[in-house]
Amino acid sequence: MKTYFVDAFTNQMFKGNPAAVCMVDSSISEGRMQNIATEIGFSETAFVQSILPNSYSIRFFTPKKEIPLCGHATLAASKVLFETKPIDQIIFKNIEGLELRIEKAGSKIKMQLPVYETEPTTVPNAMLDALGIMTFIKSRYCPEPGMILIEIAGTDILKNLKPDFVALVKSYSGINGVLVTAKAENEQYDFHYRYFWPWAGTDEDPVTGAVQTFLTKYWADKLHKKELHPYQSSARTGIMNTEFEWDHVFIYGEAVIVMEGEWNIIKQNL
Repeated sequence: MKTYFVDAFTNQMFKGNPAAVCMVDSSISEGRMQNIATEIGFSETAFVQSILPNSYSIRFFTPKKEIPLCGHATLAASKVLFETKPIDQIIFKNIEGLELRIEKAGSKIKMQLPVYETEPTTVPNAMLDALGIMTFIKSRYCPEPGMILIEIAGTDILKNLKPDFVALVKSYSGINGVLVTAKAENEQYDFHYRYFWPWAGTDEDPVTGAVQTFLTKYWADKLHKKELHPYQSSARTGIMNTEFEWDHVFIYGEAVIVMEGEWNIIKQNL
């Protein structure tokens, strides 16, 4: 099974968010996919299988569980297909039957994702303490991905957060992660964000595309803008452009293939 390591939301090796992309020729079990994702250890591993010309199924596994949607692994899979197939457009279908439409856009890749609404929520003090947040502006919850959004004031505060991940997991249950965001303080970007998800994946995701299903709308409404420039202020950093429409969001990003190889899979039932 041909497998690629791809750094997504960057044009430089060893930046952005690494994802593994496994090109599946014949069906393998969920248990096998989970074992592979755990073995690799990236925040996500995508398993891609051809359905029709230009149409592929895609499934995403963290080291801990399967998740329905992952932006950076979708970008990584798109990069692999565009580099290895004579195609300019892709339709991915995820485990929930959602179609993700992808196309080339110059040097970038354009991904169409759905838009999800958020609702007010109360964040317990234990979560704020675990994150190291003293005060915040607003807190919201997005049910589809199971994520909490917390807006704070100050990109420097955001950059310097050092969460206690053991305490963070204990502070809340039934979610996949918590997103912390702040308005940008210069004209280069519109907002900054970081995403912590020890409940479902790794402690911190270096660059997260799936959160733009609700984060782009959140900032588009606040800033009265349709085209936005987010910046994920993690250690590896990551850059993308987003464009908000009423029922979907476009994400523009780049990716770099850093390695390719093959899994020596023995075909047997787990």
